[in-house]
Amino acid sequence: MRFLVGLILGFLIIPVWVTIYFHMGHPPVAVADLPFLLERQIVKIPLHARIDKEMPASAPIEASVTNLTAGAQIYREQCASCHGLYGRPSGFAGHMYPRAPQLWAPHGDGVVGVSDDPVGETYWKVANGIRLSGMPSFDKVLNQTQMWQVSLLVKNAGSPMPADVTKLIQAPLDFSVPANGGVGAAPGASPQ
Repeated sequence: MRFLVGLILGFLIIPVWVTIYFHMGHPPVAVADLPFLLERQIVKIPLHARIDKEMPASAPIEASVTNLTAGAQIYREQCASCHGLYGRPSGFAGHMYPRAPQLWAPHGDGVVGVSDDPVGETYWKVANGIRLSGMPSFDKVLNQTQMWQVSLLVKNAGSPMPADVTKLIQAPLDFSVPANGGVGAAPGASPQ
């Protein structure tokens, strides 16, 4: 009988303790906090299982000069502020949790960015985003061709690129704001 009472109390105490723990603001929610025990493994296992299940097997377009150039333009506009440019890492990516990978920097065995990942995996991440990582879904921002173009670009990050593409991925980003702060200016209009 004592065992049964202890078992019931144990089952009641754990949810009450977890509820109090969360409501008191103790879980690691700030970027600088240490992760939960096994947090990375708990998140990576279902993420990789889902990507493996849903990612396209191959790209429906080729890594042509046209597609790589378009991908580089999209990358500059949508991705470079977090994922950096060739020789120009993002200034704030290391302060994100998890850190935004620098897609033009070599890591591990000299692999550049995610060039060792299947292109379908990168496409899945671009299209769907990754919860609680800062990686947004571009499914409603870019069309499928554009998502493939940028995916093919970063897939080939470790390979020689056409001159126009290299120029785009090496030039620094310009975050300057016009003197009037852009107020009243039409998109793409030059300041007077």
